[in-house]
Amino acid sequence: MSASLANRLLQRLRPYLPAPLRPPEIPVVPVVRLTGVIGFSTPLSPGITMVGVARMLERAFDVADAKAVAIVINSPGGSAVQSHLIHRRIRMLAEDADLPVLVFVEDVAASGGYMIACAGDEIFADPSSIVGSIGVIGATFGFDRLMDKIGVERRVYTAGERKSMLDPFRPEDPDDVERLKTIQRAIHAKFIALVKERRGERLKEPDGSLFTGEYWEAERAEAFGLIDGFGDARSVLRGRFGDEVATPLITAERTLFGRRLPGFSAAPAAPGAGLAADLVSAIEARALWSRYGL
Repeated sequence: MSASLANRLLQRLRPYLPAPLRPPEIPVVPVVRLTGVIGFSTPLSPGITMVGVARMLERAFDVADAKAVAIVINSPGGSAVQSHLIHRRIRMLAEDADLPVLVFVEDVAASGGYMIACAGDEIFADPSSIVGSIGVIGATFGFDRLMDKIGVERRVYTAGERKSMLDPFRPEDPDDVERLKTIQRAIHAKFIALVKERRGERLKEPDGSLFTGEYWEAERAEAFGLIDGFGDARSVLRGRFGDEVATPLITAERTLFGRRLPGFSAAPAAPGAGLAADLVSAIEARALWSRYGL
């Protein structure tokens, strides 16, 4: 029997052993990995959704005698709503369990990925990680000229004069664009307020520099106060809790046949969705990653 296996068995038996025979308690820090684009998940582009991570987070904060919870994040962003829901769930669970949250950035924690990272009491990254992009973005295409060129007439019937706002098959309306920008500015303001609340006095740059949507390598992000230090989960947790720290990876619960239990699946596909929709989602996810050179 290996020494590590023997130690694990002793830890399980520890509560039942007489005090003089009990081995020293091994600190435990459960680890949750959040990887992918936030807000949608398909077989071709698995991502991060609230429904997909809720039970993992709950299980991590329920680990007996945990000293902290570690969250490893690798995300270029995505849905502002899903990002905020996950951020809030982490904070609520942390407060209920009275446990510190340590976040570790891998390749990137940008936009919504950074919003989730801000749920951590401390944020660590590799010196070459990409961090930031505190902004809001929306993109589409305009096909009105193509429609004219190929002789196709667009027919839209609505109740509500703004129901077809930003229709990509019609010429762009400046009023519609301004309405969209108003919404984006409101979401951006909420994002800024969240970062200020969570990072507080650690922020070291004026608002005009931090909240433009720009992103940085982690060394500059650390200088700006967006993160707290450098290191991966294994090295930081060992340095803080000792070489014997146990770091169980909390993954999706599965049935005997390997299927994920209810609560972990992606949202149901819309009627008519299939391989084509999955391909589009995969392309969109690839475009988000490529914005950060990944």
